[in-house]
Amino acid sequence: MNKTLACLVVAAIAMPAWADEGMWTFNSFPADKVKSKYGWSPTQEWLDHVRLSSVRIAGGCSASIVSPDGLVMTNHHCAHSCIAQLSTPKKDIVKAGFYAKDGKDEVKCPEIELNQLVEITDVTKAVQDATKGVEEAKFNDLQRAKIAELEKACATSDDLRCDVVTLYRGGKFDLYKYRRFQDVRLVFAPEFEIAFFGGDPDNFMFPRYDLDVSFLRIYGADGKPAKQEHYLKWSANGAKDGDLTFVSGNPGGTSRLLTVGQLEATRDVALPLSLTRLGEMRGMLTEYGNRGVEQRRHSEGMLFGVENSLKALKGRHGALADRKFYASKVAAEAAFKAKINADANMKKTYAGVWDAIQATTDKSRDYRKAYAALEGGVRSDLFGTARTLIRAADEMPKPNGDRLKEFADSRIPQLKQKLFSKAPIYDEFEVALLTFSLTKIREDLGADHPVVKQVFGQRSPEEIAKDAVKNTKLKDLKVRTDLFADGKGKDKIDASKDPMILLAKAFDAPARAERKKWEDEIDGPLRKQGEQLANAYFGVFGKSTYPDATFTLRLSYGTVKGYLDSGVEVKPLTTLGGAFDRATGRAPFALPKSWLDAKSKLALDTPFNMATTNDIIGGNSGSPVVNKEGEVVGLVFDGNIQSLGGEFGFDESVNRTVSVHSSALIESLDKVYGARRIVEELRPTGGTKAGGK
Repeated sequence: MNKTLACLVVAAIAMPAWADEGMWTFNSFPADKVKSKYGWSPTQEWLDHVRLSSVRIAGGCSASIVSPDGLVMTNHHCAHSCIAQLSTPKKDIVKAGFYAKDGKDEVKCPEIELNQLVEITDVTKAVQDATKGVEEAKFNDLQRAKIAELEKACATSDDLRCDVVTLYRGGKFDLYKYRRFQDVRLVFAPEFEIAFFGGDPDNFMFPRYDLDVSFLRIYGADGKPAKQEHYLKWSANGAKDGDLTFVSGNPGGTSRLLTVGQLEATRDVALPLSLTRLGEMRGMLTEYGNRGVEQRRHSEGMLFGVENSLKALKGRHGALADRKFYASKVAAEAAFKAKINADANMKKTYAGVWDAIQATTDKSRDYRKAYAALEGGVRSDLFGTARTLIRAADEMPKPNGDRLKEFADSRIPQLKQKLFSKAPIYDEFEVALLTFSLTKIREDLGADHPVVKQVFGQRSPEEIAKDAVKNTKLKDLKVRTDLFADGKGKDKIDASKDPMILLAKAFDAPARAERKKWEDEIDGPLRKQGEQLANAYFGVFGKSTYPDATFTLRLSYGTVKGYLDSGVEVKPLTTLGGAFDRATGRAPFALPKSWLDAKSKLALDTPFNMATTNDIIGGNSGSPVVNKEGEVVGLVFDGNIQSLGGEFGFDESVNRTVSVHSSALIESLDKVYGARRIVEELRPTGGTKAGGK
């Protein structure tokens, strides 16, 4: 972490949103600030158009609508689950790529759901009134009940999804109403070799040479492409060095508003535990993939995710382990406290909140291991299915506000799509995942823990896993449907002798107990304390800055710009020709045959990947990069290595968003893949006009 970032974090306490910093909500975008710096700012019409042209992939990525016929652009790695689920041993489209030459060839993704944000409503008063004056132990239950009530009233059909979004860690609550699309079909995906060119060595690096793209399409209830009023037109010329850019996407989460005590716990407890487990997981998946071609095909998507997370968390830990950066956070908090203590009324109201947060954070250290092991320690699709069926039978008969949040009425359509997915299940991979998970749970809790003794008995983790996977009937969609019974399958679940159901049941009661303890004694108090801290922040700085990211739609602004890395200039644009120069013919730097064959046809000086100063974080993958006209000039797929500290702070001098340039997308679609149908659909031939001032 460099000195500049440390200085910026200190500066951030004295003024809101430095430089091009900020992942702004669409209902509080700082248009005047952009106008002051760049001489142009978006109109409300422009903001509404870009918002409605942006969509969220419910599983954790961003995307955008890029044609009136519902064509959607996102990353290859965001659609990887769909691409892998549609692959077979005879036709591995992850490896070979996919192009639907005709509409009838577009294939439905088993599990992808897209969400389009159509309305934002401030519900802060309703949520905060529901918990006013209550003790910390009841805070979470009452808040969850009110949120479930608001979401249910909003989601008047299965075509709508409504989420109450927590902003400023409890200082503000907005109700986001989404249009839900569940018939999403694959249109195009390049070969994995070019979508992830450079592999893990190049991940979070720049210069880059990746075509990390896929195209999907939204279909309506009539089985036809769903017509869209709002979509992003394609830029004729893309973007060049110095151009103003905007990124519209769904950053997953940041921790810029955490206290120093919370950052310390993150650095010393949470991150080391996660890094250790991810490292072990990486080893297991690598070994599994080395068993053969099919095993590699089953596991490569998960391995990519694990390696990506491992590198990202190493960067975050490095930021917090940097003494200068950490000292800057300490100094910033001290300055904040000084402002509170300088006002008698604010001191009386808020001075104790840091101690309260610290006490809760300290307690969480003791609770974390059992909660993580029992509630989230098993990675297996079949086990997850069994747990969902068991909990649905228990939760869905309850009043909406009393349920676990994932079983609230507003969440049921997405739950059903996953539960009733026709995606293939691979027994050998499930055994490997379940064996690994059970082994780690026993390590974490100890052989004498009552749950371990009950679950394991005289059997090894592998014996348990093989029995449960081999003999379960949950791979049969009809069985899952029958056991779910629209949430009324408790009698059937209770009578079931399915080994996977029995295994999930053995974990369920103790896992629920640990979750309840965590929600009552850790999550609830931190929510209440976070609300107090947010109010203190508003009292000092007002509401003119942006909240932490929450996997909800945000807009950032920046420019196409290079940077200095250890004194060496890094230019903001690479070219298609650079990919051929970088290629070695060996993985992960091997170009696919389609690219080698097309080299003579390509304009090798076409911009390929692009670096901009936009402020992003994980979850922004698949976000469109647009210009002042609201036209696509790029597709976000990564950040540079310096951006990993962006979890906790932003340094415009080196933090960079990395995107596929729009010109490279058109050039490769046309000359490498012959995808004329897509190219013609993307050409700038109309669309809702966006404006600026």
